[in-house]
Amino acid sequence: MEELEQQIRFLLELDKQKKIGRQTYLADGSRKEGDAEHAWHLAVMAFMLADYANQKIDVLKTVKMVLLHDVIEIDAGDTYAYDTEANKTKRDREVKAADRIYGLLPERQKQEYRALWDEFEAMETPEAKFANTLDKVQPVLLNNASGGRSWREHQIKVDQIMARNERTHEGSETLWFYIRNLIEENIKKGNIGT
Repeated sequence: MEELEQQIRFLLELDKQKKIGRQTYLADGSRKEGDAEHAWHLAVMAFMLADYANQKIDVLKTVKMVLLHDVIEIDAGDTYAYDTEANKTKRDREVKAADRIYGLLPERQKQEYRALWDEFEAMETPEAKFANTLDKVQPVLLNNASGGRSWREHQIKVDQIMARNERTHEGSETLWFYIRNLIEENIKKGNIGT
């Protein structure tokens, strides 16, 4: 029962992720998405788009990775991709959060889930590269669908987007090609500054 109690405590802690807001709007532009919605969307993308990974991936492992990678934002908060100041302290905040949140789990799951988070962050395995690609592709898809709403709201420039996506191709050349075209279209529409 102790193990079950630890798992339940972790699951209830994850409920807090539902309240964490992000800067990207839903496709219809009606409101900004939440962290839990983002994780769900990435999980669906992971199994639906797995054939576009540059290398063969373990799909279940990738799904677990994208579902678990942002739970640390319960403590660390969502750091907006283009917030230069907040990104300076992001790693420290997230490591502390990972220690606490994954530490709620029974030892076996604590080790597995923390290892998945570390793997995502290191971005060295095919699964981590693909998961990171999805994490970069999804906001571009939503920004494009919402008419560039978040990009316009934050006055984002193309060089910021390209710097953020510097390694996106490592997980999927196909998805990178697709979103690069969307980025170019949004520059022409004036949704992304030059």
